[in-house]
Amino acid sequence: MAKIKRFEDIKAWQLARELVKQVYKLTSSGKFQRDFGLKDQIRCAAVSVMSNISEGFERNSTKEFIQFLYIARGSAGEVRSQLYVALDLGYIDEENFQKIFSKVEETSKAIFGFIRYLESSK
Repeated sequence: MAKIKRFEDIKAWQLARELVKQVYKLTSSGKFQRDFGLKDQIRCAAVSVMSNISEGFERNSTKEFIQFLYIARGSAGEVRSQLYVALDLGYIDEENFQKIFSKVEETSKAIFGFIRYLESSK
């Protein structure tokens, strides 16, 4: 694998960026829009995935980067959990749930794959 020079070139970060866009769009209408607590929490968790990937990359230390990637993966888990709350409360339908849930899982898997790659490269 070629050396990555910018966090914007990391596939997991690109997926996280798409996830943030989907979460913001989903939470900007309907019942979700009026639940400020859950709306803010899921938005913050989604942004945290993206932010921790970029922050870890900028640390210039593989050990710290891996630590931040684990935090990003934890935030992805938080988004998944909050999606269940939104589904159970009727804020989103099954179709929207599945669409975003799939994006979160894809992002989480990409992060974990990147962690494994970095750990094997040490």
